[in-house]
Amino acid sequence: MAKDQDARPTRRPICLALQGGGAHGAFQWGVLDRLLEADVLDIRAVTAASAGAMNAAALISGLAHGGAEGGRTALDKLWRETNQSGGKNVFGDSSIWSSAMSPSWLTDSPFWKASETLAMAMSPYEFNPFNLNPLNRVLKASIDFEAVRASDIKLFVAATAVRHAKSRIFTSAEITDQVLLASSCLPHLFQAVTIEGEPYWDGGYLANPPLWPLFYEDTPDDILLMTLNPFERREAPRAAGEIVDRLNEVVFNAPLAAELRAVAFVQELIQEGRLMPSARDRYRNILMHAIEADGWLGDLSLGSKFNTEWTFLNDLKARGRAAADEWLGSCVDSVGRTSSVDLQARFG
Repeated sequence: MAKDQDARPTRRPICLALQGGGAHGAFQWGVLDRLLEADVLDIRAVTAASAGAMNAAALISGLAHGGAEGGRTALDKLWRETNQSGGKNVFGDSSIWSSAMSPSWLTDSPFWKASETLAMAMSPYEFNPFNLNPLNRVLKASIDFEAVRASDIKLFVAATAVRHAKSRIFTSAEITDQVLLASSCLPHLFQAVTIEGEPYWDGGYLANPPLWPLFYEDTPDDILLMTLNPFERREAPRAAGEIVDRLNEVVFNAPLAAELRAVAFVQELIQEGRLMPSARDRYRNILMHAIEADGWLGDLSLGSKFNTEWTFLNDLKARGRAAADEWLGSCVDSVGRTSSVDLQARFG
C-alpha cells in the first residue's frame, strides 16, 4: 500500500496568549521560532500586550507571507531591527559598558542609582519633549500591518486608557504601529500614545495578556500562554533593587492571575456539573497550556528588560527554544484533549 503523501501529524488548532516584558520578549521569539519549526500547531488567534503584541503582529505578518517559515523570518527581522540590525541598543549603545562591567556592578553603581532617581523625578514630557521613540522605526521596518489586518488569524492587543483606567482591546482590523506603541508605552519612558483622542499606556497594567477576548469569540478552546514575568521566586528579596524587581513582576502578573483564577473557577463549575442549564451555553471549558518564564528567566533583573544587545537577545531566544522543546516533548499531545496546567491547584 502506498504511503500517505502527507505523513505529518495533523496541526492542532490553538490560541496564543503573549505576555509583555520588554527585551525579555526575545524569549517568546525563541518559543515561537521552535513551535513554528515543529509546525504542529494551527494558530487561529493571538491575544497580547506590550512586547508580546509586537511578537504577535510580526508572527501574523510573517505567516501571511510565507507560512511557518515566513513567521520565523518575520520574528527574526523584528528582533534584528530591535537591535538595529546588529550593534546598537534601541535605548542607546551600551556595548562598551556591558563588555567591561557585569550587570550587578552596573546596577549597583552610583551612576545607575542616580539615573533611576532622575527617571522617577522627571517625566518624558520633560526629558523627551520631541517624543522620540525608537520602537516606531522598528515596527515600520519589520511588520506588514496591511497583512496583519487582512489575516484570518484573530489578533487582540491590550492598551490602558489613561484617563479612564480601563483596558481597551484593539482587534485585527484596528492594528497599526500606533496601537503597538500604545500597548508598549511605559509612562516613565515615553509620552502617552493618543488614539482617537484617548491617551494610552502599556496594556500590561490591566491585561497582561488579556484572556477574556478569547472567551467570547469563535476560537479554539485551547490557549497556550507564554509568560515573561516569573510567578514564583525561591527567596524573598532583601536588597532595594531586588525588591523593585519583584514588585514589578507582581504588578505585571496581577491582572493575569485574576483572569486565570476566573478560568479555574469556571472549569470547576463545569467539571462538577454545577452550572444551571440556562448558563451552560454561555461558558466554555477553556483548556490551558503554558510555557512560563519561571525557571528560564528567574536569573534576570528588571534592568535587563531594556537590554537589546544582540548577544543577550540570542541568549533569550535560545532559552525560549529550549523551553518550547520541553513543552513539545511533554504537553503538546494534551492540546485538544485536556489542560496541561492545573489552574485550580495554582489559582483556584
